[in-house]
Amino acid sequence: MDYIDSDGITHGLDMHTEAKAAFLTALRNHILEPRQLDYKVQFTGPTGTNAVEAAMKLARKVTGRTNIVTFTNGFHGCTMGALTATGNQHHRGGAGMPLFGTTRLPYEGYADIDGLALFETMLNDNSSGLDKPAAVLLEVVQGEGGLNVASNEWLQKLRKLCTKHNILMIVDDIQAGCGRTGTFFSFEPSGIEPDMITLSKSIGGYGLPMAVVLLKPELDKWSPGEHNGTFRGNNHAFITATQAIESYWSNDEFENHIAARSKQVTKTIERTLKKLPSLFVQAKGRGMMQGIECKNGDIAPQFLTAALKKAW
Repeated sequence: MDYIDSDGITHGLDMHTEAKAAFLTALRNHILEPRQLDYKVQFTGPTGTNAVEAAMKLARKVTGRTNIVTFTNGFHGCTMGALTATGNQHHRGGAGMPLFGTTRLPYEGYADIDGLALFETMLNDNSSGLDKPAAVLLEVVQGEGGLNVASNEWLQKLRKLCTKHNILMIVDDIQAGCGRTGTFFSFEPSGIEPDMITLSKSIGGYGLPMAVVLLKPELDKWSPGEHNGTFRGNNHAFITATQAIESYWSNDEFENHIAARSKQVTKTIERTLKKLPSLFVQAKGRGMMQGIECKNGDIAPQFLTAALKKAW
């Protein structure tokens, strides 16, 4: 409100503003440097799918390759490029045309198939039919795909495969990032370092639209104006994002808060599973992104309705 009262710039496209500078400084000081991460920041259109589109385009531009490997149950957005990487048939059905440009592999735990062993075998076999990908795009904790969590070992093996074969690794942290899994970035516990990270949703700090791509400096091969869009400079979102980072991530207090709330969610879920073992399969997820897998899909909406009534 102080920023609006002072007649601060509302929307600045790609122009430099004090609000944008403050956000970049906060991101560097409280998020990137403490984790020893070095990324450039690209401001895309304000939705998550805009960030995914930009990352996919840049990976193809940098490597000169077109194929992108994605995983079963992944969700990356509903614009055409991101939709090719999304597994959900409901969303894919809205495309109205064939979707191409990606190869889908089994995520960890999918039908008990070792997807990374398959990936490695296909990469090493010139007759496998797999076009060498420009990038691998994944969620560390799948949101809409069912709260599936990739193990640290699986992520480390994937990172090694990508490095060995000169394939870029893109982590889509639009749903799982900004603290939802217990750490700011969902991949932190694994110790890996992606080549690109997409962020949106909570990065705006107050529900204001904002999305960014974090990319390794050497990957910044965009020509001027090559990837743009109308709403890249939401200065109100820069202000609220800066405040959120400075309030919650300047020390360990917020991570402790997430850990405490996560334990609270876990206890509630465990209590529910014990009460109604015939209805549910297991608890899934990590941090604040937790849920219960139902034995019968028809139960889920009934369970949700009852839970919401109790919450209200």
